[in-house]
Amino acid sequence: MSAAPGRYAVIGHPVAHSRSPFIHAAFAAQTGEALRYGRLDCAPEAFADTLRAFAAGRLQAPAEPGEAEAGPAPGPAGGCNITVPFKFEALRLAAQTTPRAARAGAVNTLRFDAGGWLGDNTDGIGLVRDVCMNAGFDPAGRSLLLIGAGGASAGVLGPLIETRPARLVLANRTVAKAQALVESHADWAAAHGVSLQAAPLDDCGQGHDLVLNGSAASLAGAAVPVAASVLRPGALALDMMYGPAARPFLDWAAAHGAQGRDGLGMLVEQAAEAFLLWRGQRPLTAPVLQVLRARVDAA
Repeated sequence: MSAAPGRYAVIGHPVAHSRSPFIHAAFAAQTGEALRYGRLDCAPEAFADTLRAFAAGRLQAPAEPGEAEAGPAPGPAGGCNITVPFKFEALRLAAQTTPRAARAGAVNTLRFDAGGWLGDNTDGIGLVRDVCMNAGFDPAGRSLLLIGAGGASAGVLGPLIETRPARLVLANRTVAKAQALVESHADWAAAHGVSLQAAPLDDCGQGHDLVLNGSAASLAGAAVPVAASVLRPGALALDMMYGPAARPFLDWAAAHGAQGRDGLGMLVEQAAEAFLLWRGQRPLTAPVLQVLRARVDAA
Protein backbone atom coordinates (compact mmCIF):
# COMPACT_ATOMS: atom_id res chain seq x y z
CA MET A 1 0.00 0.00 0.00
CA SER A 2 1.21 3.50 -0.82
CA ALA A 3 2.48 5.37 2.23
CA ALA A 4 0.95 8.66 1.13
CA PRO A 5 -2.86 8.94 1.36
CA GLY A 6 -4.65 10.99 -1.22
CA ARG A 7 -7.68 13.20 -1.67
CA TYR A 8 -9.29 13.41 -5.10
CA ALA A 9 -12.52 14.58 -6.74
CA VAL A 10 -14.35 15.00 -9.99
CA ILE A 11 -15.11 18.64 -10.80
CA GLY A 12 -17.78 19.63 -13.30
CA HIS A 13 -21.22 21.14 -13.83
CA PRO A 14 -23.41 19.18 -13.43
CA VAL A 15 -21.63 16.42 -11.53
CA ALA A 16 -24.15 14.88 -9.11
CA HIS A 17 -24.76 12.00 -11.52
CA SER A 18 -21.09 10.99 -11.68
CA ARG A 19 -20.17 7.38 -10.89
CA SER A 20 -16.50 8.22 -10.50
CA PRO A 21 -16.54 8.12 -6.65
CA PHE A 22 -17.81 4.54 -6.72
CA ILE A 23 -15.21 3.54 -9.32
CA HIS A 24 -12.25 5.00 -7.44
CA ALA A 25 -13.44 3.60 -4.11
CA ALA A 26 -13.54 0.18 -5.78
CA PHE A 27 -10.05 0.70 -7.23
CA ALA A 28 -8.76 1.74 -3.79
CA ALA A 29 -10.23 -1.35 -2.13
CA GLN A 30 -8.79 -3.58 -4.83
CA THR A 31 -5.26 -2.15 -4.67
CA GLY A 32 -5.04 -1.31 -0.96
CA GLU A 33 -4.54 2.37 -1.67
CA ALA A 34 -5.76 4.89 0.92
CA LEU A 35 -7.78 7.68 -0.65
CA ARG A 36 -10.97 9.70 -0.60
CA TYR A 37 -12.79 10.72 -3.75
CA GLY A 38 -15.81 13.02 -3.98
CA ARG A 39 -17.72 15.36 -6.26
CA LEU A 40 -17.48 19.13 -6.67
CA ASP A 41 -20.19 20.90 -8.63
CA CYS A 42 -18.69 24.17 -9.75
CA ALA A 43 -20.25 27.26 -11.29
CA PRO A 44 -18.62 27.94 -14.68
CA GLU A 45 -17.17 31.29 -13.61
CA ALA A 46 -15.66 29.81 -10.42
CA PHE A 47 -13.71 26.89 -11.87
CA ALA A 48 -10.16 28.16 -11.39
CA ASP A 49 -10.80 29.37 -7.82
CA THR A 50 -12.59 26.14 -6.90
CA LEU A 51 -9.78 24.04 -8.30
CA ARG A 52 -7.08 25.98 -6.44
CA ALA A 53 -9.04 25.82 -3.16
CA PHE A 54 -9.49 22.07 -3.51
CA ALA A 55 -5.83 21.50 -4.36
CA ALA A 56 -4.69 23.52 -1.35
CA GLY A 57 -7.03 21.72 1.07
CA ARG A 58 -9.27 24.74 1.72
CA LEU A 59 -12.26 23.03 0.10
CA GLN A 60 -13.58 19.53 0.74
CA ALA A 61 -15.56 17.45 -1.76
CA PRO A 62 -18.72 15.98 -0.23
CA ALA A 63 -19.25 12.31 -0.93
CA GLU A 64 -22.11 9.87 -0.96
CA PRO A 65 -22.09 7.49 2.03
CA GLY A 66 -20.34 4.27 1.21
CA GLU A 67 -19.05 5.40 -2.16
CA ALA A 68 -16.21 7.86 -1.82
CA GLU A 69 -14.60 7.24 1.56
CA ALA A 70 -11.79 4.74 1.45
CA GLY A 71 -9.08 6.15 3.65
CA PRO A 72 -7.77 8.88 5.91
CA ALA A 73 -8.95 12.31 6.93
CA PRO A 74 -8.67 14.94 4.20
CA GLY A 75 -5.39 16.76 3.57
CA PRO A 76 -3.89 18.53 0.56
CA ALA A 77 -5.32 17.03 -2.60
CA GLY A 78 -3.41 14.69 -4.88
CA GLY A 79 -5.37 15.41 -8.04
CA CYS A 80 -8.77 15.55 -9.69
CA ASN A 81 -10.79 14.58 -12.71
CA ILE A 82 -12.31 17.30 -14.89
CA THR A 83 -15.58 16.86 -16.72
CA VAL A 84 -18.03 19.04 -18.67
CA PRO A 85 -17.60 21.95 -19.28
CA PHE A 86 -14.08 22.57 -17.97
CA LYS A 87 -11.71 20.36 -19.98
CA PHE A 88 -10.37 23.16 -22.15
CA GLU A 89 -9.95 25.55 -19.23
CA ALA A 90 -8.12 22.89 -17.22
CA LEU A 91 -5.46 22.72 -19.91
CA ARG A 92 -4.61 26.38 -19.35
CA LEU A 93 -4.20 25.83 -15.59
CA ALA A 94 -1.70 22.96 -15.95
CA ALA A 95 1.99 23.79 -15.62
CA GLN A 96 2.85 20.85 -17.87
CA THR A 97 0.90 18.37 -19.95
CA THR A 98 1.31 14.84 -21.26
CA PRO A 99 1.70 14.54 -25.04
CA ARG A 100 -1.83 13.18 -25.43
CA ALA A 101 -3.33 16.08 -23.47
CA ALA A 102 -1.32 18.60 -25.50
CA ARG A 103 -2.49 16.96 -28.72
CA ALA A 104 -6.11 17.01 -27.56
CA GLY A 105 -5.91 20.58 -26.30
CA ALA A 106 -8.03 19.41 -23.36
CA VAL A 107 -7.39 17.97 -19.90
CA ASN A 108 -9.62 15.58 -17.95
CA THR A 109 -7.11 14.60 -15.24
CA LEU A 110 -4.85 16.76 -13.09
CA ARG A 111 -2.12 15.60 -10.73
CA PHE A 112 -1.14 18.23 -8.19
CA ASP A 113 2.64 17.86 -8.28
CA ALA A 114 4.68 20.10 -5.98
CA GLY A 115 6.52 21.59 -8.94
CA GLY A 116 3.32 22.41 -10.83
CA TRP A 117 0.16 20.65 -11.88
CA LEU A 118 0.43 17.92 -14.51
CA GLY A 119 -2.44 17.77 -16.99
CA ASP A 120 -3.37 14.53 -18.75
CA ASN A 121 -6.23 13.31 -20.90
CA THR A 122 -7.30 9.72 -20.26
CA ASP A 123 -10.55 9.85 -22.26
CA GLY A 124 -9.06 8.54 -25.49
CA ILE A 125 -7.18 5.60 -24.08
CA GLY A 126 -10.26 4.76 -22.00
CA LEU A 127 -12.45 4.73 -25.11
CA VAL A 128 -9.99 2.70 -27.16
CA ARG A 129 -9.56 0.09 -24.42
CA ASP A 130 -13.31 -0.26 -24.04
CA VAL A 131 -13.89 -0.57 -27.79
CA CYS A 132 -11.01 -2.97 -28.41
CA MET A 133 -10.93 -5.07 -25.24
CA ASN A 134 -14.42 -4.94 -23.80
CA ALA A 135 -16.44 -4.71 -27.02
CA GLY A 136 -13.99 -6.79 -29.08
CA PHE A 137 -13.93 -4.34 -32.01
CA ASP A 138 -10.72 -3.70 -33.98
CA PRO A 139 -10.81 -0.25 -35.67
CA ALA A 140 -7.78 -0.95 -37.89
CA GLY A 141 -8.64 -0.49 -41.55
CA ARG A 142 -12.27 0.42 -40.78
CA SER A 143 -14.42 3.51 -41.32
CA LEU A 144 -15.12 5.60 -38.19
CA LEU A 145 -17.50 8.49 -37.58
CA LEU A 146 -16.98 10.72 -34.54
CA ILE A 147 -19.90 13.06 -33.81
CA GLY A 148 -19.13 16.31 -31.99
CA ALA A 149 -16.08 18.55 -31.73
CA GLY A 150 -16.10 19.50 -28.05
CA GLY A 151 -13.89 18.41 -25.19
CA ALA A 152 -14.96 14.76 -25.31
CA SER A 153 -14.13 14.38 -28.99
CA ALA A 154 -10.91 16.35 -28.65
CA GLY A 155 -9.75 13.91 -25.99
CA VAL A 156 -10.43 10.76 -28.00
CA LEU A 157 -9.41 11.81 -31.50
CA GLY A 158 -5.66 11.25 -31.13
CA PRO A 159 -5.93 7.75 -29.58
CA LEU A 160 -8.54 6.77 -32.18
CA ILE A 161 -6.10 7.75 -34.92
CA GLU A 162 -3.49 5.52 -33.27
CA THR A 163 -5.73 2.49 -33.91
CA ARG A 164 -5.13 3.13 -37.65
CA PRO A 165 -8.63 3.17 -39.14
CA ALA A 166 -8.74 3.64 -42.91
CA ARG A 167 -11.01 6.66 -42.56
CA LEU A 168 -12.12 8.87 -39.68
CA VAL A 169 -14.80 11.51 -40.23
CA LEU A 170 -15.35 14.19 -37.58
CA ALA A 171 -18.85 15.62 -37.89
CA ASN A 172 -20.15 18.68 -36.09
CA ARG A 173 -22.96 21.21 -36.37
CA THR A 174 -20.34 23.95 -36.75
CA VAL A 175 -18.02 22.49 -39.36
CA ALA A 176 -15.30 25.06 -38.68
CA LYS A 177 -14.92 23.70 -35.16
CA ALA A 178 -14.49 20.17 -36.50
CA GLN A 179 -12.08 21.43 -39.13
CA ALA A 180 -9.91 23.05 -36.46
CA LEU A 181 -9.59 19.69 -34.68
CA VAL A 182 -8.82 17.97 -37.97
CA GLU A 183 -6.08 20.47 -38.75
CA SER A 184 -4.51 20.13 -35.30
CA HIS A 185 -4.38 16.34 -35.80
CA ALA A 186 -3.42 16.32 -39.49
CA ASP A 187 0.22 15.36 -38.95
CA TRP A 188 -0.75 12.68 -36.44
CA ALA A 189 -3.25 11.22 -38.92
CA ALA A 190 -0.71 11.27 -41.76
CA ALA A 191 1.86 9.52 -39.57
CA HIS A 192 -0.63 6.71 -38.95
CA GLY A 193 -1.93 6.46 -42.51
CA VAL A 194 -5.43 7.67 -41.62
CA SER A 195 -7.73 9.68 -43.89
CA LEU A 196 -9.08 12.35 -41.54
CA GLN A 197 -11.76 14.83 -42.57
CA ALA A 198 -14.37 17.21 -41.15
CA ALA A 199 -17.99 17.14 -42.26
CA PRO A 200 -21.39 18.64 -41.45
CA LEU A 201 -23.87 16.49 -39.54
CA ASP A 202 -26.15 16.11 -42.55
CA ASP A 203 -23.42 14.96 -44.92
CA CYS A 204 -20.92 12.82 -43.01
CA GLY A 205 -20.83 9.70 -45.14
CA GLN A 206 -22.59 6.34 -45.08
CA GLY A 207 -21.90 2.83 -43.90
CA HIS A 208 -19.42 3.51 -41.12
CA ASP A 209 -18.23 0.52 -39.08
CA LEU A 210 -17.99 2.46 -35.83
CA VAL A 211 -20.10 5.50 -34.94
CA LEU A 212 -19.14 7.40 -31.78
CA ASN A 213 -21.35 10.06 -30.25
CA GLY A 214 -19.28 12.62 -28.39
CA SER A 215 -21.75 15.47 -28.88
CA ALA A 216 -23.85 17.18 -26.24
CA ALA A 217 -27.04 15.82 -27.81
CA SER A 218 -27.44 13.00 -25.29
CA LEU A 219 -26.74 15.24 -22.30
CA ALA A 220 -29.36 17.69 -23.58
CA GLY A 221 -31.91 14.99 -24.32
CA ALA A 222 -31.90 15.89 -28.02
CA ALA A 223 -32.47 13.55 -30.96
CA VAL A 224 -29.57 11.72 -32.58
CA PRO A 225 -28.06 14.40 -34.85
CA VAL A 226 -27.17 12.21 -37.86
CA ALA A 227 -29.10 10.05 -40.32
CA ALA A 228 -29.34 6.28 -39.84
CA SER A 229 -27.51 5.81 -43.15
CA VAL A 230 -24.22 6.54 -41.35
CA LEU A 231 -24.50 3.02 -39.88
CA ARG A 232 -23.27 -0.06 -41.68
CA PRO A 233 -25.53 -3.04 -40.84
CA GLY A 234 -24.10 -4.59 -37.68
CA ALA A 235 -21.97 -1.52 -36.92
CA LEU A 236 -20.90 -0.66 -33.40
CA ALA A 237 -22.56 2.56 -32.22
CA LEU A 238 -21.21 3.98 -28.96
CA ASP A 239 -22.52 6.93 -26.98
CA MET A 240 -19.96 8.38 -24.58
CA MET A 241 -22.77 9.03 -22.08
CA TYR A 242 -24.35 6.28 -19.97
CA GLY A 243 -27.58 5.62 -18.10
CA PRO A 244 -30.79 7.40 -19.18
CA ALA A 245 -28.86 10.02 -21.19
CA ALA A 246 -27.55 7.34 -23.56
CA ARG A 247 -30.85 5.48 -23.99
CA PRO A 248 -32.18 7.42 -27.04
CA PHE A 249 -28.92 6.82 -28.94
CA LEU A 250 -28.88 3.12 -28.00
CA ASP A 251 -32.52 2.71 -29.06
CA TRP A 252 -31.75 4.48 -32.34
CA ALA A 253 -28.80 2.16 -32.98
CA ALA A 254 -30.84 -0.98 -32.26
CA ALA A 255 -33.71 0.21 -34.45
CA HIS A 256 -31.32 0.48 -37.40
CA GLY A 257 -29.48 -2.82 -37.04
CA ALA A 258 -26.44 -1.62 -35.12
CA GLN A 259 -24.89 -2.84 -31.89
CA GLY A 260 -25.40 -0.13 -29.27
CA ARG A 261 -22.97 0.51 -26.46
CA ASP A 262 -22.91 3.24 -23.83
CA GLY A 263 -19.94 5.04 -22.27
CA LEU A 264 -19.81 3.14 -18.98
CA GLY A 265 -16.86 0.98 -20.04
CA MET A 266 -15.03 4.06 -21.30
CA LEU A 267 -15.66 5.72 -17.94
CA VAL A 268 -14.14 2.84 -15.99
CA GLU A 269 -11.17 2.44 -18.34
CA GLN A 270 -10.27 6.15 -18.32
CA ALA A 271 -10.60 6.16 -14.52
CA ALA A 272 -8.09 3.30 -14.30
CA GLU A 273 -5.62 5.37 -16.31
CA ALA A 274 -6.13 8.33 -13.97
CA PHE A 275 -5.66 6.05 -10.95
CA LEU A 276 -2.38 4.85 -12.44
CA LEU A 277 -1.21 8.44 -12.90
CA TRP A 278 -2.07 9.33 -9.29
CA ARG A 279 -1.18 6.15 -7.38
CA GLY A 280 1.25 4.25 -9.61
CA GLN A 281 -0.97 1.17 -9.87
CA ARG A 282 -3.27 0.06 -12.67
CA PRO A 283 -6.37 -1.58 -11.18
CA LEU A 284 -8.33 -4.39 -12.81
CA THR A 285 -11.30 -2.89 -14.63
CA ALA A 286 -13.46 -5.91 -15.54
CA PRO A 287 -14.79 -6.64 -12.02
CA VAL A 288 -15.50 -2.95 -11.37
CA LEU A 289 -17.32 -2.56 -14.68
CA GLN A 290 -19.42 -5.65 -13.96
CA VAL A 291 -20.61 -4.33 -10.60
CA LEU A 292 -21.13 -0.81 -11.92
CA ARG A 293 -23.13 -2.09 -14.88
CA ALA A 294 -25.48 -3.93 -12.51
CA ARG A 295 -25.92 -0.78 -10.41
CA VAL A 296 -26.65 1.42 -13.42
CA ASP A 297 -29.07 -1.09 -14.95
CA ALA A 298 -30.89 -1.47 -11.62
CA ALA A 299 -31.25 2.29 -11.33
